[in-house]
Amino acid sequence: MLLPELSRGQAADFVKGADVGWLPQMEASGYQFSDRNGEKQDCLAILKQYGINTIRLRVFVNPSQNPRSGHCRRDEVVAMAERASKQGFRILIDFHYSDSWADPGKQTKPKAWAHHDINQLKEDVYHHTQDVLLALGKRGVTPEWVQIGNEIPNGMLWPEGSAKNTADLVALINEGYRAVKEINPRIKVIVHLDKGWNGPLYRWFFDRFFANGGKCDVIGMSYYASALLPDSEKMIHSLGVNLREMASRYPVEVMVVETGELSTEPLKSREKLTAVIQAVRSVPDHKGLGVIYWEPEGVTSWSHYKMNCWNENGRPTEALNAFQEN
Repeated sequence: MLLPELSRGQAADFVKGADVGWLPQMEASGYQFSDRNGEKQDCLAILKQYGINTIRLRVFVNPSQNPRSGHCRRDEVVAMAERASKQGFRILIDFHYSDSWADPGKQTKPKAWAHHDINQLKEDVYHHTQDVLLALGKRGVTPEWVQIGNEIPNGMLWPEGSAKNTADLVALINEGYRAVKEINPRIKVIVHLDKGWNGPLYRWFFDRFFANGGKCDVIGMSYYASALLPDSEKMIHSLGVNLREMASRYPVEVMVVETGELSTEPLKSREKLTAVIQAVRSVPDHKGLGVIYWEPEGVTSWSHYKMNCWNENGRPTEALNAFQEN
């Protein structure tokens, strides 16, 4: 089954993105967003004013109702994606394959899959991925990218999908890839690691991944090295080197799918975001697709997360100006 076609004009644009998975919960809690002039506005409309053209949304399998570590079940994500799509945003869907956060330190299987072996887990990945994409299609939404796993240098769906079990990990990812391509072959599949400055990590993972028949279209990176660190310039340089190497070493494009900086350091945050954007733009042959800021709207008083782009007065910080300037 094919979802509606992607826009060819959109596909040529550099990605300037925001991951806003907390937004439905923030709005439900009564939080109100203001633009740079203090006027109350829809958060997505404010982000668009800063040049944001892409929205990234995470999907949990059977999440809790905890406002900061739950929600993000299929129907909530579909509603948010439809809303963003109607406002002209491109969509990236990030599958965690867990009931809560998945990252390098935790890749916990969903409770419903807890006792499944590798063969059943492959079916789980395939059917869960297709289920979400078909639900999106019923609302007229075609994501431009789908991310199979979130920050998976150590694998996903532990222990079966541990990176130590390379063949099994690749089999799980390839089932997600197959599910996506059967829905629409033009949707690009992302495989995502953290520590975007760490070239040896990426070579180690993706050499094994492709040697075992792994399939993806884009290598996604997280980059959270603080601009306040003494060696921040060296780390940005290493990010650029790694982006270029991945795009030349393997048949893929590259994207920074997560970055962030302290909201209390808006000038440094803007400088860092500019540097990250320039690093991605420096990838030859337009293989550097773009940059996504993780939860820019997640003001600290609500989220307890400090690396956002929002002031406590409800207005965005000037860090987001980097998207307009670049």
